[in-house]
Amino acid sequence: MEPGPKSPREPGFAGSGGEIIIADPRWHRLVPHARRIIARAMAQCGCAATVILTDDLTIKRLNARDRAKNKPTNVLTYEMPAEIMLASGVMAREARIAGKSVGDHLAHLVIHGALHLAGHEHEHVGDAKRMERTETRLLARLHVANPWRQK
Repeated sequence: MEPGPKSPREPGFAGSGGEIIIADPRWHRLVPHARRIIARAMAQCGCAATVILTDDLTIKRLNARDRAKNKPTNVLTYEMPAEIMLASGVMAREARIAGKSVGDHLAHLVIHGALHLAGHEHEHVGDAKRMERTETRLLARLHVANPWRQK
């Protein structure tokens, strides 16, 4: 486990651009080359943010506190400081259900979080379609299949 607090609002949390924090050691087994995948995905977006690979419980607590949803989610994005947080268990389950690698799913959700930091939203159908097209285009540059295409 790398040093540092697991949540973005704890004292001493490193929020400078471009940092990758593996707060949950399960990520080392799930995606052995996670740092490389994250760096490549962030480079496609031209975004500087801290990416935190954490566990479902941490994400659940933050999701309950910040979004009033008492359940874990795959990714949370914070604007100030720029942070993208990903949950190990949720990510692994989603990848397994979708029949894709956790690494490809990680690339997708890092890009998804980075696009949120850049101002993209998906509350309305038109906005969601634009965001999906942008994700698909950026993922193609990483040789990751379109995550929105039905099998």
